[in-house]
Amino acid sequence: MRIWLKYIIGIAAGLASAFIFPASTAQNQAALNFFVEIVLRFGRYTLLPVLFFSVAVSFFKLREEKLLAKTSLWTFGVIAASSLALMILGLASALLVRLPRIPITTEKASETVVFAWQTLITSIFPYSGFESLLNGAYLLPCFIFAGLAGAGAASDRTESRAAISLFDSLSKVAYIVMSFFIEILAVGMIALMCRWTLDISAALRSGVYTGLIALLTADLLLVALVLYPLVLRLLCHDIHPYRVLYASVCPFLTAFISGDTNLTLALNLRHGKESLGIRRRTNAFSLPMFSIFGRGGAAMVQSIGFILILRSYSSLGIHVSDVLWIAAVSFALSFALAEIPAGGPFTAITVMCLLYGRGFEPGYLLLKGAAPVICAYAAGTDCLTALFGSYIVAVKTKMIHHQELRKFI
Repeated sequence: MRIWLKYIIGIAAGLASAFIFPASTAQNQAALNFFVEIVLRFGRYTLLPVLFFSVAVSFFKLREEKLLAKTSLWTFGVIAASSLALMILGLASALLVRLPRIPITTEKASETVVFAWQTLITSIFPYSGFESLLNGAYLLPCFIFAGLAGAGAASDRTESRAAISLFDSLSKVAYIVMSFFIEILAVGMIALMCRWTLDISAALRSGVYTGLIALLTADLLLVALVLYPLVLRLLCHDIHPYRVLYASVCPFLTAFISGDTNLTLALNLRHGKESLGIRRRTNAFSLPMFSIFGRGGAAMVQSIGFILILRSYSSLGIHVSDVLWIAAVSFALSFALAEIPAGGPFTAITVMCLLYGRGFEPGYLLLKGAAPVICAYAAGTDCLTALFGSYIVAVKTKMIHHQELRKFI
């Protein structure tokens, strides 16, 4: 049975259980949150071992074949271009479609921590390189440590032959274990879908977020069905661009329901390799980079959400200077979400309100009830960006072996 079918069965069971699950009591809600937390931990459990050994081997082989610079340029170029394009799409759609205003809440703003760029940077290089293997949320330190190990090994192939052979073997073993966990995770989708259904039902029952959800859905469909396939058709001359969309079904559903980019990375790694045929050295390099930095979906929903907040507070028009500020800040903050794999877009909207000031500091409270929904759309869009973007990188670096559709997992 194909993986996406197993996940759909789990999702259907979770949807059904949401209608019979009595979540009205705090005890039942706590029990559901406990099961969801177990599923998220289970899904991330094998990610760091796979990432460390695979990235080290990837850097070694890419440097050995003199493809490290080209792969890096294409990866970061696509990340920057996609984040910019998605931010503009969100900004344009929010300006063109005037969403219904959200009633102003009387709830007081709680104390919020602002992003600390210094912490993001200093965390890259902890006092010991081995500390980078302990953080399951912020993957960049592990990626850099593994990359340095692989690139260093490529400088002396004779001395490092045994080490690279060991890393290569451990990478394959960790990948096999990760594949087993991915198969079992289909059962965990029951709990994730149950919670997601309850969250979106609560948002829809309030009636104030219907327009926002409709706009986010329209933007997501435009990206998935038109924009990204068109880019593949023009940039890669791919006559079957929707194959990538088919390979994205299972990772997308997981991202959309969980809102967790790290959880989705494990599925992306497997589908990129086994469905799309991206070679392991490129797959292990580009997909983690997209998971860490490719958060254009977050930039898109941040710009939409902040414009909705401004219009809910004031009936006056939005000045050009404000539009430029929203564009710049939402784009920049999308890269600061590297250490927040879940819930990052709503946190970024909170920071935007605090930075904007002028009495809009508690504005993020207007979207508090829709926070899980906002994060779901952002994570789903980022998942599509990762797979479509990695496919482009693989094609442009000629590191792909196209698979027949019947062989997709």
